[in-house]
Amino acid sequence: MKLVQTNKAPSAIGPYSQAVVANGMVYTSGQIALTPEGIMLEDDVVMQTKQVLANLQAVLEEAGSSMDKVVKTTIFIASMDDFAIINEIYEQAFGSHKPARATVAVKTLPKNALVEIDAVALV
Repeated sequence: MKLVQTNKAPSAIGPYSQAVVANGMVYTSGQIALTPEGIMLEDDVVMQTKQVLANLQAVLEEAGSSMDKVVKTTIFIASMDDFAIINEIYEQAFGSHKPARATVAVKTLPKNALVEIDAVALV
């Protein structure tokens, strides 16, 4: 088992790793709209979703994977009203690759983020 850490994505804000590689798979922790410097982006779902996906990509790459090797994602959103716009940005990030996915509306996310995404991918 290998713990993943990159300075191209924000450090974990709790007692966990950005990702773990085990048995040819990478399991990422949920990414929110923190910049790599730890600054939370403003209350804008478009900007936040783009930052979340950039963070996810950086963690995957550090783990020896990529967005096109993602098998499954989970998206946590603060409001189902944002579902359509998050889908558009998500589709841009993944292109023709369409991993399995669950999307869950939640009451509150860390740092009052509007969106959080985690992933499981091949290495």
